[in-house]
Amino acid sequence: MTKLTINNNGSVKIEGEFEIVDMQGNAYGLQGRTVVSICRCGLSANKPFCDGAHRGHFEHNAEAFDLPPRKV
Repeated sequence: MTKLTINNNGSVKIEGEFEIVDMQGNAYGLQGRTVVSICRCGLSANKPFCDGAHRGHFEHNAEAFDLPPRKV
C-alpha cells in the first residue's frame, strides 16, 4: 500500500511501493527509496522533490476534509 501524507507548511510525503514518472512516462531514479517528499511550495532546487527550501516561506495547515460528490 502507498501512503501520501500532506505535511503542514511543507511537502507531500510518499511512503510504500510507488513509481514517479515525468510527463513522458520516464521514471525518476529513486535508488531503492521507499519514502520521498514532493515539493508543494515551488521553491525547491531539486523539484519535484522537497529540499526544505519552504521553511518560513510556505504556510498551509493540512487538515483532512471530504470532497464534494463527483460530478456525473
